[in-house]
Amino acid sequence: MDETTAESKSAALYARALQVLPGGVSRNTVLRKPHPLYVDHASGFRVTDIEGVDRIDFANNMASLIHGHAHRAIIEAVTEQLSKGTAFTLATEVEIRYAEHLTQRNDGFEKIRFVNSGTEAVMASVKASRAFTGRSKIAKVEGAYHGVYDYAEVSQTSNPGNWGSAADPVGVPVAYGTPSAVLSDVVVIPFNDPELAVAILDEHLGELACVLIDLMPHRVGLSPADPAFVSALREWTESDGSLLVFDEVITFRSQYGGAQNWYAERPDLTAMGKVIGGGFPAGAIAGRSDVMDVMDPLAENVLFPHSGTFSANPITMTAGLAAMTLFDAEAVEQVNALATRAIEGITEAITATGATACVTGGGSMFRVHLKARPPRNYREAYADAQETARRAALVEYLLDRGFIMINTCSATISTPMGVEEIDALVDAVADGLERYATA
Repeated sequence: MDETTAESKSAALYARALQVLPGGVSRNTVLRKPHPLYVDHASGFRVTDIEGVDRIDFANNMASLIHGHAHRAIIEAVTEQLSKGTAFTLATEVEIRYAEHLTQRNDGFEKIRFVNSGTEAVMASVKASRAFTGRSKIAKVEGAYHGVYDYAEVSQTSNPGNWGSAADPVGVPVAYGTPSAVLSDVVVIPFNDPELAVAILDEHLGELACVLIDLMPHRVGLSPADPAFVSALREWTESDGSLLVFDEVITFRSQYGGAQNWYAERPDLTAMGKVIGGGFPAGAIAGRSDVMDVMDPLAENVLFPHSGTFSANPITMTAGLAAMTLFDAEAVEQVNALATRAIEGITEAITATGATACVTGGGSMFRVHLKARPPRNYREAYADAQETARRAALVEYLLDRGFIMINTCSATISTPMGVEEIDALVDAVADGLERYATA
């Protein structure tokens, strides 16, 4: 199955793309050697590329498609709305209906505002925190990805050569030219180490607007946060007068009301995205009424004026409402059970093959690491050049076997999937581990 020859349709498309797009793409995640694959069509859990190759999709557009591709109910709802219009300088009822739906999924969502992406939701959460507290600094977990906002991306790609000591992590920029003032306004804390995290935070009492955390950060290893870690941050922020912000852009799919349902604590604000768009670009910020009201344009003193041309556009609202209505408690349980089956199956395969590997995850997502033990933080999850190359080879092998994975060898489950698809992936991973993760 080799569609990567110079004569392929994909190669020809990529040659054109290189002339008009930096690197030939608009997002780096679709890059692969010698060129990206280009989609012809998709349905359910299957994607067919322009060479006619059919694969099972465990990437689901970076965890954003909970119902897979071209779900009939979503298509029908969106098609009906398309005939009425796509965006207006007027309000729509569907925005209200969708807000009502999302707020009833989580008792901590007292009010909500819609934006256009997960990145934008995190940006709005940080800015709302600053407006509410009157403080400028934020704290975030080392290695955690929160989108492309300067402040939220600090130390997202740090490495052993620049990350400093564990007790005093260095704020490392991602993009060249990041202002030094950004780095001085971001406090970096370790994941799942409550004592060390609190010790670092204590050095900034009264300075922080918020502590921003992802409850199961993908790049930090896709392991759920320890309850003790979440509790420590909740206690610290309440004592300090700062806010606790959860980034549930990826993890909201994990439970009916988000991954925060795993914990006793509730954040002040939650940023969401991905699955809530029903396949369209979407984001939302939800939380306490008094905090959300910093965006209230009817207030005498508007602390955070907020708007956006395509925020709450009726196409996204219609698709999102259709998708999340379908993603009820029973559907959540269904996909989570399939992920558990996959994790257990891969763990058994690791034992059977003697591979140096482990698997982490929660909810409807999991990740295969070519490490002996599950990483607990970013420094343990960090992969050197050799491990990165072996992982890339494993992902490429799975692609050749007919499975699309996220490039970290992570997978997400969609509702059209069943036991057959899970077991087929487990078998392929077992074969791949024998090739790339055994002595």
